[in-house]
Amino acid sequence: MFALLLAAAIHMDGGGFRVSDWQPGPEPASGWQSVLSVYVGPKSDDVPPLGGAYSTDSGELVFRPRFPLAPGLHVRAVFHPPGGDSTEAEFDIPKAAPIPPSTYVQHVYPSGNTLPANALKLYVYFSAPMSRGDSWAHIRLVRDDNSFVTEPFFELTQELWDQDNRRFTILFDPGRIKRGLASLAEAGPALEAGRSYTLVITRDWLDGRGVPLVEEYRKTFRVAPEDRTPPDPAKWRITAPRAGTTDPLVIHFPKPLDYALLQHEIRITPIVAGRVSVGANETEWKFLPQSPWRRGDYRIVIRTDLEDLAGNHILRAFDVDTFDPITPRLSAETMSLPLRIR
Repeated sequence: MFALLLAAAIHMDGGGFRVSDWQPGPEPASGWQSVLSVYVGPKSDDVPPLGGAYSTDSGELVFRPRFPLAPGLHVRAVFHPPGGDSTEAEFDIPKAAPIPPSTYVQHVYPSGNTLPANALKLYVYFSAPMSRGDSWAHIRLVRDDNSFVTEPFFELTQELWDQDNRRFTILFDPGRIKRGLASLAEAGPALEAGRSYTLVITRDWLDGRGVPLVEEYRKTFRVAPEDRTPPDPAKWRITAPRAGTTDPLVIHFPKPLDYALLQHEIRITPIVAGRVSVGANETEWKFLPQSPWRRGDYRIVIRTDLEDLAGNHILRAFDVDTFDPITPRLSAETMSLPLRIR
């Protein structure tokens, strides 16, 4: 006798299927699949059984599919013992519990509430990695009369993310900033001095897990006149620390500079280990050393591609009108300021 047939029952167990109350004997020549088969979907002659592995465990026949069954699937298990009647059982694979939203807009830079009319970029920082590919569908710029600004941004196909997918860079359309270009004459500037605007980031922007943001983000700012004056390090105010302390070196700027560039475009020589922080709405740069300062002479080295909010580089304007005096360009990539630690 092949097996002792009782009131057999089919159970789903940890992603597999088990036949209880039936004692299997040796595997039949036609294989265990002729005894127990599992199908996806409703009954149909066109649906082949799932592939997988069979085993006997504690005197019961067990089938485990080759691939995990996806949440939400409906499956049908058919048990056909030799010499006995078939038994069927249907199961619904439980759907995964929805993942609660937890990602949010952590900060937008510039952090101040005023932008020049020729502002060049915005940085959006998220609390966790985000998805790529449809970012522009979730960003709006709204005027103070609740009208939308049409195509204010330079919507690059290659989205500007940092390597962690947590910082997204928004560029205002340069064609609506630089004077003398047709797009500025036709569409007008994206930002008009004297008005207020709100940057809106919609909640349906998906994070890296495919989950929407916790909430919509809104940042309102007013627009000041255009800024076409390059940053001038000669006008920076430096507060030097005292030797033997770990007090910060502090540089104060007359106007806000680019937040992301400030993280790495200023350094100290000889090299001092430490960390940089930026505050006061990007008008203050601090360097905090790991070890106490040593007495002596140092240099504050500044890369000349450091920008202000309008994209003006050190001693070189972003936009030079043909009727304005042309600012001489620096040939060097860096310049430096003296620093004495007493």
